[in-house]
Amino acid sequence: MTFTLTPIEGNNTKNIQWSIDQCFKNGGGKIVLEKGVYTVGGIRLRSNCHLYLKNGAVLKGTRDPEDYKILKNDALEPVGEEFFTDAVWVSAKRRLNHDHILKAASNWNNAIIRIFQAENVSVIGEEGSVIDGSDCYDPIGEEHYRGPHGISFHYCRNLKFGGYTIRNTGNWAHLGFTSQNMHFENIICEGGHDGIHVSVCDDIEVRDCEFYTGDDCIAGFDNYNVHVDNCVINSACSGFRFGGADILIENCKLFAPAKYFFRGSLSLEDKIEGNPAPKTGRKNMLCLYTYYSDFSLKVRRDSENIVIRNCEVENADRFLHYDFTGNQIWQKNRPLKSISFEGIKAKGVAMPLNAYGDSTTPLTLSIKDSEIEFSDGAECAIKGGFFKLIEAKNLKIKNLKGAFVKVYGEEGKIETENLEGVEVLTERATEEFKVKAI
Repeated sequence: MTFTLTPIEGNNTKNIQWSIDQCFKNGGGKIVLEKGVYTVGGIRLRSNCHLYLKNGAVLKGTRDPEDYKILKNDALEPVGEEFFTDAVWVSAKRRLNHDHILKAASNWNNAIIRIFQAENVSVIGEEGSVIDGSDCYDPIGEEHYRGPHGISFHYCRNLKFGGYTIRNTGNWAHLGFTSQNMHFENIICEGGHDGIHVSVCDDIEVRDCEFYTGDDCIAGFDNYNVHVDNCVINSACSGFRFGGADILIENCKLFAPAKYFFRGSLSLEDKIEGNPAPKTGRKNMLCLYTYYSDFSLKVRRDSENIVIRNCEVENADRFLHYDFTGNQIWQKNRPLKSISFEGIKAKGVAMPLNAYGDSTTPLTLSIKDSEIEFSDGAECAIKGGFFKLIEAKNLKIKNLKGAFVKVYGEEGKIETENLEGVEVLTERATEEFKVKAI
């Protein structure tokens, strides 16, 4: 079954949702959006339903956060009470629980496109198609300004996303929890928040995508069997803020300054108005790879076997940020066991790599066949503690003023082979390990 739609004046939510529902009732189908602007609130895609945006089709979210509560009044597939909550976002230091995240029908989980307890679903766009959230402002949203996400999915499997540009979403462009087998390809993400943020998910593939974000480009934790290939990464936070196991990131180009400001640095007026071109804010990339594992969700297994290879990095403040001292609120749950970098060419790196592990789970860090050029003479290449092994083979370092490893806490093995640009291998720190949180 196929429905081909053209835009109507005013709100198109009911028209599109009716077409989705008819496809679902008949075992599945395709909803095609012809060229034009479709103003919508929240719509729900269902199992075996496929949304297709033609060239010039724009799915444009309203700026009223009340328009996105699609799960609340869904009579076709009613959502159980256990998924609802009145809890709203509060800061991690003050919150008593994480219900606003954990319960899928919360205000925080709202999105332009919702996929819930569904399988075999896709959102595909031709070149020139757009999903535009118009930076919807929500005073009770995250950080008291973030509105609905672009696309969110919970408890799903077999999802495919590709071809469209997604921009100006009130919060993350793509949010996913507790799902399996998802494929992202040839997507352009533009705007102030995370491009793809998935947690407790398995079998994830991200290919040939471009991310120009004011927040993290690809984020989430407790994810397993992940492959990111041939992506452009331009961030005002971290290129990757990620945790999990069996993760391969390869053939990516990461660079700064960011095209978009970090929206948290904007004025309240700019946030309220959804100003598309604010004049001031922060655009520096904080880190290539920041480890992520907090207590908002239950972590199933250790983070290990993370490989980042054949990537180019330009003007990232940090190359690696891992600090398990307890000072980093997003890195307090499971420690990181192992991560390796291979074939990396990095220049304009402002600060040392941070590699401070856990006494019971010391870190193994490997850097091979790579070049790291610090921008202004780093005090050391790596600030490390509680590591099992730091391995460096065929590594060239430029503009290093101090030791290769400045050691904090317990020290493991340091093995090097063909290490260039280093005069002193190790130096014992006399101060405590302290890194400004990001």
